[in-house]
Amino acid sequence: MTKFYIYIAIAVFILVSIIVLMLTGHDPRQSFLSLFQEDDDEDEDDETRQPAGDDEEYPKPQPDPVIEMATLVRKSDDRLRVIESTGQVQLIDEKYELVFLTRKGQKIKINCSREAYEQVPFNQQGSLTYKMNTLVKFKFYEDTIYN
Repeated sequence: MTKFYIYIAIAVFILVSIIVLMLTGHDPRQSFLSLFQEDDDEDEDDETRQPAGDDEEYPKPQPDPVIEMATLVRKSDDRLRVIESTGQVQLIDEKYELVFLTRKGQKIKINCSREAYEQVPFNQQGSLTYKMNTLVKFKFYEDTIYN
């Protein structure tokens, strides 16, 4: 007789669990499986999570700045120089890029301002700080150059 009550209790538990999972508004199978999976994105805020069923997109959070020891190995620039009939010279669409070599042998292309482009010395090892692909600062023995 006690086995009968145990089977009834298990059946009621399963039935209640299924009803609760269906009332959450999510896919019941996925909700059920998520009970047994580890939560890998605990550090992610609730505001940045994509709501189920909505097509609305949230802006992606900006990654933190990266700091690496690196050496400047190449500079490149792309500028359009326009000369008017009056003799006025104008630079348009200026783009300055620095290529650094990290200690691990990886080449990193970093966008920067004209001032930083001119000031960062070649073959000088230092602490490179960048966010996305934009220079934040380059600190070496003699100086620190900000973007």
